[in-house]
Amino acid sequence: MITQTAEYALRAMVYLADQEAPRTTSAIAEKTQVPAGYLAKVMQGLSKAGLVHARRGLHGGFVLVSSPDELTILEVINAVEPIRRYHECPLGLHGKKLCPLHRKLDDAAKTIEDAFCNTTVADLNNVPRSRKPLCKFPLGDS
Repeated sequence: MITQTAEYALRAMVYLADQEAPRTTSAIAEKTQVPAGYLAKVMQGLSKAGLVHARRGLHGGFVLVSSPDELTILEVINAVEPIRRYHECPLGLHGKKLCPLHRKLDDAAKTIEDAFCNTTVADLNNVPRSRKPLCKFPLGDS
């Protein structure tokens, strides 16, 4: 449904939404169980899209730019690897008119986009700590 890169981005954003201070790539990688090297690339994409800000210095790291209540899952996914939509036949056979197969695939992608557009990062975090999503263990630094 979504790529591994998009899932890693969501894990990072969910984690950061639950933090009060900036977090380094290595801290995010450890808590979200994402390989640090890969996460660095993901965080670069999120930063370029304006979803996170990197603070330099001794107590530096990444922070969310927007409130988790305003940040949708779709925005996070679109920042790193958008959901594939079909606006014309990918085989070049039907032009702008989609065949039944590609119409169904595009309809499914649209349904997913609609669901993700109506779900915020805060929605994913509004659960008991023991059930925080996308990781095997609680995300908070206790």
